[in-house]
This record gives sequence, C-alpha cells and structure tokens, in this order.
Amino acid sequence: MTPLGLVDWYVLGAALPVGSFVGVIVERLPEDGSPLTGRSNCTHCGASLTLRDLVPLASWLAMRGRCRHCGAWFGWFYPGVELAALAVAVLSLAVDRGAEAWIDAALGWWLLALAWIDWRHMILPDVLTLPLIPFGLAVAAALQPEQLWDTLAGAACGYLGLRAIAWIYHRLTGRDGLGMGDAKLLAAAGAWVGVTGLPSVVAGAALAGLAAAGALLLAGQRLDRHTALPFGPFLAAAMWLVWLFGPIAF
Repeated sequence: MTPLGLVDWYVLGAALPVGSFVGVIVERLPEDGSPLTGRSNCTHCGASLTLRDLVPLASWLAMRGRCRHCGAWFGWFYPGVELAALAVAVLSLAVDRGAEAWIDAALGWWLLALAWIDWRHMILPDVLTLPLIPFGLAVAAALQPEQLWDTLAGAACGYLGLRAIAWIYHRLTGRDGLGMGDAKLLAAAGAWVGVTGLPSVVAGAALAGLAAAGALLLAGQRLDRHTALPFGPFLAAAMWLVWLFGPIAF
C-alpha cells in the first residue's frame, strides 16, 4: 500500500467532525426530522454549548465528559460515534487511496448514521436510506460502467427479495419480522455491491445478528420470539464490508 497522500490525510482529518455530525443526525433526525435546526444545548441544564464545547473528542476529553456549566455527565455517545467514524476512515484508507477512499469512507459514515438510528429507535429513515440507491448506481456508472446492469438488478432483487421473506414470515407467524426500511436498505446494498454481492450481505448480516443475540443472552438479557432486534445495523455493517472487500466465496 502506498503512503498516505494529501487527499488521504483529508479523509482522516474529516473523520472526527463528520462523526460529530453523525451524532447530531442520530440524536435529532428521529425526533424533529432536521439535524440542521436549533443550537446544541446541555440536556440537563439547557445551557447553550459554544464552539469550545463542541470540538470533536477534544472538548469531551478536556471537560472529562461533563457540562462545564452544571457538571452533568454527557455520556459516551458522542465520543463513541466520533471514534467509530475515525475507525471507518482508517479502514477505508487501509483498503483504498484517493477518491476511492473518500467514497469508501462516505458510504461508511452514511451507514454508521443509519445503523445507530435503527439500533436506538428501530427505524431506518427514508431520507437517509433511499438516496443510497441512486448514489450507488452513480458510483457504479462512474467507476465500473460495465457493472451497471448488475447493480440495477441488485437494487431490484434486494428490495423484492427481502419483501418476499417478510411476507412469508408474516404468513407463517402472523407477526412482522422485517420492516420496509430493511428492504429499502437491502435495495441500496444491491445498488452498491450488485446482485452478486447480495448473498454475502444477507449471510453476513444474519450471522452478525445471531452473534449479537448470543452476546445479549450471555450478558443476561432475556430474549424470546417476541423480542425485537433491529436488523438494519447488521445489514449496514455487512453491506459496507462487502463493498470494501468483495463478496464471500461460497
């Protein structure tokens, strides 16, 4: 792998600020629909947070994770999202350089927001999920135009395939097991990795979901057939890894 160039350092430099913005999206989008309105405030005392309070990771470390006005604990959410965004950038640069690394990281950051929202709120907002489909097709047209039909078929098969599974599950159990958001996210996955990559995405997501359920059981959390576990985070992770490393050789 070649040394990092100037463009690659920009990817690393953008990671923490992007992670902070991803945190804002996760916090605000499911609540009021817009992450761009309103100022940041302490949720405990209501004090407005200024630039010195909002420097990604550095402000949290300097204030030891507490509000400088009331001393309330902010929690690990924002530093966690920011560090996750940094990890996305590092892994992107471990695989690619230049413009392709930017595409890898941008997709990873976008999916990070979707995964975190689904984990916390059990929803995959259309405003984040649906644009991934034309963006994936546009990337395919620009980087691998010969694969465009494969990605078009992937988007269609991803959506219709998961909708079919959801319909069968509902017919057998009388309950909804997969939402429309999951089908739309798998359509987006097909637009990025193509129809040939979809089996790897589904298999990877299913295995990751089973592993997460096992970890929750080992941690003492009780799970039964009525327990809801979001599938979006596992789809998002599998989709990004298949995009980076290619499909599994079955």
